[in-house]
Amino acid sequence: MFRQHVTTQLSAFAHGELSHDDSQRIAAHLRDCERCRQAYEEIILGVRLAESLALRTAPAALWEKIESALPPPTSAASSATSSVASLSAGATSHHTAPLEPEHGWLPFALNHQLLAGAAAMLVITLGLGAWWFNGPSTRAAWEVARLSGAPTIDADRINATGQLGIGEWLETDEASRAKIKVADIGQVEIDPGTRVRLVETKASEHRLELARGRMHATIWAPPRLFFVDTPSAVAADLGCAYTLEVDERGRSLLHVTSGWVALETPVRESFVPAGGACLTEPGTGPGTPFFVDASETFRRALSRLDFEHGGAAESLDIILAESRTRDTLTLWHLLSRTDDAARRRVYERLAQLDAPPAGVTRDGALRLDQTMLDAWKDQLELSWWRE
Repeated sequence: MFRQHVTTQLSAFAHGELSHDDSQRIAAHLRDCERCRQAYEEIILGVRLAESLALRTAPAALWEKIESALPPPTSAASSATSSVASLSAGATSHHTAPLEPEHGWLPFALNHQLLAGAAAMLVITLGLGAWWFNGPSTRAAWEVARLSGAPTIDADRINATGQLGIGEWLETDEASRAKIKVADIGQVEIDPGTRVRLVETKASEHRLELARGRMHATIWAPPRLFFVDTPSAVAADLGCAYTLEVDERGRSLLHVTSGWVALETPVRESFVPAGGACLTEPGTGPGTPFFVDASETFRRALSRLDFEHGGAAESLDIILAESRTRDTLTLWHLLSRTDDAARRRVYERLAQLDAPPAGVTRDGALRLDQTMLDAWKDQLELSWWRE
């Protein structure tokens, strides 16, 4: 049974040390194995804690104290030689009494030496750990391949391939396309007229900034390792493939083709499954997610409700009337984005399309009890995938 798990390879996977094929295999296993996923999350937590430590140089006085506490090399050799000689003598004489430490100093001396050695090793280990997590990364650049035209990295033209370093901008004109290898966890194709920057790449986080244009991401890593900053929200990958585009006004459109993506701001979050889409606007953040096969009337009313002032009641009337079972994706999000009478109307339509499971009450849902909302969402997801 143990051989079916991948716990022994999780550290290498987290640090990007596995081959492309092995990384894909581990990522696929983590999506289905809760035990290994929990182990991986513990590793990532440790990495993030280590990354939060500031790299500090040990003061010279500390090293002097440690060195002075260690015995000279010849002293240890002499001690070992004496011990061997004494044991040999004891072995040849049946009348020789066992050696007794005089005044109990020997255990203390040995313990003192062991503790000093352990202290030295601890300091060295902590120093190496801090260097490993905070020192210069040998993987602090992503490979970029030119697909067509003349893409540039910080205004330097790419011939066949190039390296995108942290803080550098990759740009494509109207006739150019490029492909980025996202460490060992996926790839991003860059369409014409796009500007994107590498913000961070490390074991616990890989992050791009999309200032304008369109990109297509395919990520096979566990959730929340790959992020894309936009002017109006952050796209957090939950194991998926998606298209994300940003216009000149900073508005964005996300369309998920596989898995899930979360669009986030400090005050709002939208979960978008495969087949779903979501609009965002600066100052508002993510709108309410919807399925792309919803009626045009439904989608237009939702856009007005999310981003326009006035006419909210009329827009909600259309949304409730046009909603199908699958559109409970939209209604579930609207529960927490409406209030009073509007929330009650959303609840009634949602319950009509897919009755809440046991333990989820009307009062609890209306007061936005998160445990109840999550339980209802778990049930609703079946219809989001099925249709």
